[in-house]
Amino acid sequence: MTASPTDSAPTRFGVMGTGRITRRLVADLQSTDAVSVTAIASRSQERADWFASQYGIPAAVEGYQALLDRDDIDAVYLSLPPSLHADWCVRAAEAGKHILCEKPLATSADQANQIAQACQRFGVRWLDATGWLHHRRTAAMRALASGGRLGRLGHITAAVSFYRPFQSGEHRLDPELGGGCLLDLGWYTAGLACYFAGRSPNRVFADCIEENGVPLRTNAMLWFDDDLTASFSCGYDTATRKWFEVAGSDASVICDDFTRPWAERPTRFWVHDANGEVQAHESSDRQEQRMIQALIGQQPLEAFNQLALQTQTVLDALAESARLRQPVPVHADVSPDAPSPSC
Repeated sequence: MTASPTDSAPTRFGVMGTGRITRRLVADLQSTDAVSVTAIASRSQERADWFASQYGIPAAVEGYQALLDRDDIDAVYLSLPPSLHADWCVRAAEAGKHILCEKPLATSADQANQIAQACQRFGVRWLDATGWLHHRRTAAMRALASGGRLGRLGHITAAVSFYRPFQSGEHRLDPELGGGCLLDLGWYTAGLACYFAGRSPNRVFADCIEENGVPLRTNAMLWFDDDLTASFSCGYDTATRKWFEVAGSDASVICDDFTRPWAERPTRFWVHDANGEVQAHESSDRQEQRMIQALIGQQPLEAFNQLALQTQTVLDALAESARLRQPVPVHADVSPDAPSPSC
């Protein structure tokens, strides 16, 4: 029987997938209190064996279902191509495993809702692995925006890019596997806009430059109620960027590394006011460990879950807009009154 994440015994994670991003999250899991990594699964036994030996994981498993069938697994970290997320998240929920799913949650809002419904039906907790939402800095920045320090919010802008971060067999260049920058990096930018706006946009427009049938760069515009707008750029053809600005009538909050703080630099953000005064703020934290602790702890996850579903819905609309080459409405299915994530 799968243990509750609120039990006093360590939560035992199984890892599904052995891609590059898995290596970082495995280290985060292993360095989180009350967590152990007991098994890792790959499509091939050889690859699972290699990864387990490299990272000190006791069991190497061939096949993802074999991992879910184990009784020494309470939760899974799912790091597979996006096209596989819905199927394996639903199977994990059916097996009674709590779920930390790499972003994007799925390749469509319908699939994302299937995941959420399965988790509710089988009584398991779930999170998308969007670490920045769990950093103390994030809550501090949002408090400035929602608490009136910036005045009336007018515009949100963000940019996230990495120059051709590809390896051989790269799923991000394969449309059948859910590739492209919109689902990948747009998860950050669209999610950020919804997070600071506190709601979904009612209309969006997107334009994409494509390569291999997937978006290589996406530029987008989002319209919210009350004359709030947002714009973003994300892509694989420009240098590393991970910044945003939330601009109000009195001041702006600016962060230059929101997705993951720069290594060996203070974790910081700035407030620029209308008179040219700049206030610098620093806030240290370990966002991935805090995210993992949220999943295995007792705090409600509804706000994070609702934001993930909201983000997936907005990405659907942006993809439709790019296909039609015109603005399209956003049909939000999640509650507009859902609480906002707080850290």
